[in-house]
Amino acid sequence: MIWFTLIVGSAFLLAMTIWDGKFSLLEALLCLTCLIIYILYVANAEKYTLDEAETLRCSNLPVGVSMSGLQFHNENDNSMLKAEIKAKTYIILLLSLIFIYVGANYTLISIIRLSEALDIGVEIMATSAVALGTSLPELVVSTSAASKGKPELAIGTVMGSNIFNALGIVGISALFGSLVVPELVLNFALPVMLVATMLYFVIIWEKETTKWEGAMLIIFYIFFLGKLFSVL
Repeated sequence: MIWFTLIVGSAFLLAMTIWDGKFSLLEALLCLTCLIIYILYVANAEKYTLDEAETLRCSNLPVGVSMSGLQFHNENDNSMLKAEIKAKTYIILLLSLIFIYVGANYTLISIIRLSEALDIGVEIMATSAVALGTSLPELVVSTSAASKGKPELAIGTVMGSNIFNALGIVGISALFGSLVVPELVLNFALPVMLVATMLYFVIIWEKETTKWEGAMLIIFYIFFLGKLFSVL
């Protein structure tokens, strides 16, 4: 349950740092430090899992098969995998980063213009349209993973994304200047986020999420949007 504790902890850490309406450089460094610790923990946990799997696999080797032979084949496999990484991969990665940067700038400009045209606060657009738009790739990945019988990928995507958003996105943004938090976020969006986090924590406590619980979460989000736009 350590992963569930981490997602709740990151949410409450974010809440405590922005509770006064400002997110300073010192608070940004605190969040980024926690993020680094989280990444190191994940990397160490992954290494431990791989070592454990390797030990189990070696213990099941047939008689006459040596560890040296196994390591030799592993080295050959690693060399082949490295050889498959071509210049095309790095070019695609570079172009992807450029398009993400350009897309982010156009998204920011579009949201500001749209909020002015509709006479809606920028913070409302950010907590609704922008948040939904940036979460759509995660929704596609999680839905696809769940339909293919990979629930661990779906849950991992949600938890990892929320932890990084709470610690990394806000922390990195504050490196370029103190962030002023709007009252709408403090008085409404932040409490709803904490309630949603705790609700998610309770739902996945039994390591299983049913269709009814998923429907309840969707209804909760619709309620959030209705209150945000003063429809309900």
